Parts: sequence; C-alpha cells; structure tokens
Amino acid sequence: MKKNTRNNVMIALTYSVTLIGGMFVGYKFLKDQGYQFQRPVSYADNNAEKVDEIIHIINKKYVDDVNADSLNHLPIDSLLHRLDPHSVYLPPAKADKFAESMSGNFEGIGIEYYILKDTLLVTNVIKDGPAFQVGIRRGDKILKIDTIYVSGKALPRDQMIGKIKGKKGTPVQLTIVHPGSNEAVLLTVKRDRVKVSTIDAAYMLNAEVGFVRIGKFGADTDKDFVDAINELKTKGMKKLVLDLRDNGGGYLTAATGLANQILEENKLIVYTEGKHQPRTDYIATGGGAFENGKLAVLINENSASASEILAGAVQDLNRGVIIGRRSFGKGLVQEQFPFGDGSALNLTIARYYTPSGRSIQKSYKNGYTAYQDEIDNRFDDGELTTRRSLNKDSLKRKAFLGGGIQPDIYIKMDTTGYNKLYTTLASKKILFDFVYDVLAVRYTSAFIEQNINTFNITDTDYKDFLRYAQNMDVVLDPRQLAAAKPVIYNDIKVLLCRYHLGDAGYYRALNLSDTMVKQALNSLQ
Repeated sequence: MKKNTRNNVMIALTYSVTLIGGMFVGYKFLKDQGYQFQRPVSYADNNAEKVDEIIHIINKKYVDDVNADSLNHLPIDSLLHRLDPHSVYLPPAKADKFAESMSGNFEGIGIEYYILKDTLLVTNVIKDGPAFQVGIRRGDKILKIDTIYVSGKALPRDQMIGKIKGKKGTPVQLTIVHPGSNEAVLLTVKRDRVKVSTIDAAYMLNAEVGFVRIGKFGADTDKDFVDAINELKTKGMKKLVLDLRDNGGGYLTAATGLANQILEENKLIVYTEGKHQPRTDYIATGGGAFENGKLAVLINENSASASEILAGAVQDLNRGVIIGRRSFGKGLVQEQFPFGDGSALNLTIARYYTPSGRSIQKSYKNGYTAYQDEIDNRFDDGELTTRRSLNKDSLKRKAFLGGGIQPDIYIKMDTTGYNKLYTTLASKKILFDFVYDVLAVRYTSAFIEQNINTFNITDTDYKDFLRYAQNMDVVLDPRQLAAAKPVIYNDIKVLLCRYHLGDAGYYRALNLSDTMVKQALNSLQ
C-alpha cells in the first residue's frame, strides 16, 4: 500500500475507533506513561542551570549508563532524545496539564462540548458537577463566556478552553440558549474540582458476561473498577471482558491496584529495576473484587505501559486470555523532577518486567523518529491487517517479536470501507456535524435507550446525510460511497448513541459488531 493511502486509512481507522466529539473542559488524557512522582522539589529555574541540573539528575537517576560528556551543549529536547523516547521536558503549561491529567480530576465546570458551525454546543454534562447544578444540559449552546462572544467567532479550541477553565471557587458567567428556545439565559457557574471516572463503560454483554472498558489508569482506577464490578455482580456477572484497547497507561500503582482485584494472593504482578533503582516487586494482596471468574483482556497497538503491565501479568499467570493485537511496547518507568519555574523533567529511571521476567519495551536503538513511526511500520508490513499464525511459545514467553504483549488470540484490523471518501468525511467532521446538527433532535434518549440493541439509522437518515455532505462540498464518488456505506451507517449510529447515552451508550452500540468482543464471548464459554 502506498504511504499516503496507508496514512489515509490509519487516520480513518483512528477516527472511527475513537469517535469522541469533544473533551471535558480542562481535562486531557495522556497516551504514554508508567510514572512515579516524588515530593515536589524545586530545582534550577533558568535554561542554562536546567541543562546542568538535568545532566546531574541523569548521572544519579537514569536507568542505564550514559556518557554525560556527550550531552553537554545540546538543547534540552535533543539531549533527552539521546536517552530514550519517553524521557521528556515539560514547559510549565504542559507540566500543569500533565499533573492534572494524572490526577483523575480537574478544576472546571464539568462539561463536554463540540464546536458546531462556530457555536459551542454542549454535548455532555457531568452529573452533579458545577454546570449540572445550575441547569446546563446537553444540547445547550454557549453564546458568551463572561463578556466574550464565542458564538460565530471561530475561536481556536484552546482559546475556548482557556475562557471556561479556571481555579476552584472562581465564577464564570455563561450566556446560554436552551434547545427549542430563542431566548438567551445568563448563568453563573462556580468552578470546582470535578471527578472523572476512568471507567468509560461497564455493562452486561449477556446474562453472565460483564464488560468493563478502562480509558486510562488514573489515581482512582482501582476504586472505580471495584465499584463497577460490584454493580455488575448484582446483575449476575460471572465472567468479565476487560477492554484495554487504546489505553495508553497511567500510574504504575493504578495498574498494580487493579491487578490486586483480579489476581490471587502472593502472585507477582510486576517488578521494576534500573541502574540506580534496586529491584522492587509488586505482589498481589488477594481478596479482590474479581479474583475468581473467567477473564478476557482486549488489547491493541495503542495499549501501552500500565495496560501492558496488567495484560502481561494476566498472561504470565494464566489468569485469563489476551485477545487483540500486539501492544505498544512501553516498558519504561519515569520519575518527575520539577523546576522552580513550574517546568519539569520526566526521566526514565527503571524498566518494568512481567512475572516471567519479560521486559516489554520495544527497541529504540534507531532513534526517536523511527520509534515514533513504529506503529505505522506495523501497518506497512501487514502485522495489523493480516491474520498471523504465532506458535504458543512465542506468544506466551520470552520471544517478543519486536516488543509489547503478544495476544493469545490475534484479531486483525479490518480496513474494509476506510477509503479516501471516508477519510474526507472524517477529516472534515461531517459525521459529527450531521449527528449534532440534524439527528440529535430527530431521536430521543428514551428511544435510543429502549432500542439500542436493534436500532439503526433509516434510509431517510442516510439520504439526508448524503445531502448534508454535498452541501459541505464533499464529492461523493459512487464506488467509494458504496464501499464506505456500512461504516458510515455504523458510525452515525454509535455517534448518536454517544450523544444521547454518553460513553456507555457508545460502547454498547459499538460492541454489537466488534470482532474482538465477539471473540471474547466465544473464548469465555
């Protein structure tokens, strides 16, 4: 496949998999972690001192031997890229966002939004959060933030976030238009700390099998998991599908805390070790919420770090079946070192190893750029799209085939229908716009909830979508449209379910046709 075609398909696949039409204001999910944090310590506070201090920290803390003299006089980013792909320097703003993202909560008003035709459309409101308490609901349009008009201004997303986000206890005035009304309402919202669960969805796939999807490993993931498991048990759950696809990681202790809920007492979960870090074993305490019962874990090429810790432990200890595609391959642990100006250094101090002694980290000997392109290379060589036959020893033990966790059951990526036309629809956000602009008011939440297992958009809906796309200057090539039609139908359906029923509704709809979920159900029989 040509590189540009491959890129189009990868973009389309990523879009289709995530289909997230906004983000909680003030909250950002991270993609690569495995972090530890020490008590705040103020180091150097200017660039010249920072370079000297960073080299000093590397000599004292870095996971491997390093020739420090070779790092002198390099810019900070270049210096760190000489080490490994996950040692990074964070400017103050990014360091602040990083800390916020890892905490599992944020300071804001608790809304999710989408920019529709230069208007800020509220697509979700966190229950009992500040916005919810003053009466803001899904479908509201925000015209003004304090005295600044945002409707029709085509402000960049980051500027809009900056206007709403703020410190706990501070007020923000929002001018709102409710659905079906032409009158603007002025509401004052007092910002607060808003808790966001790391459990994206938890529901029953059938009478015995529960499904839990974890988006990241945050500070309270193990507690969120226990709550979800206990609720599912009341509905008859005896077996579990744990979905870690596209979970880029999080706290190391969050992964071990969740492992405590599914592993027997005294089982080794993971251990960490580095040049300056003695071996540290993490042992299951037992008595967890799902210590017994059949388990299937879903992973893919974007499952990284803490996700791989958990999947590796499940695989090595024969606790369950791993289904999907080879995971990302991030087996490095970072510690954060803050500087006086609010910036920070995230430095690799150790590697983590699965119970059988596997280091999951993939190679980075060819440099930073090659490392960043490695997932694309898997697509080029057919690993993601061709059903692969791997012998049991290679899957289970110390043959890594390039790093990461190899699944016990491989499920290839299905690229059917992801062509140039679909990529155009994705990049222009036509699917989102159509759902939020047209279908959201055509269907009710009650109807979607009642019919979610059988619901699909109608032929009239589809024809309206085609006219909508043409009005957005999209050329509908007949052959490409015919190939993409099933994907378009499904994407519109799951987007509509997400709008009305949130992330849980999105995954309930998406999983009805998900190949990995179907394989998990077969494996758990």
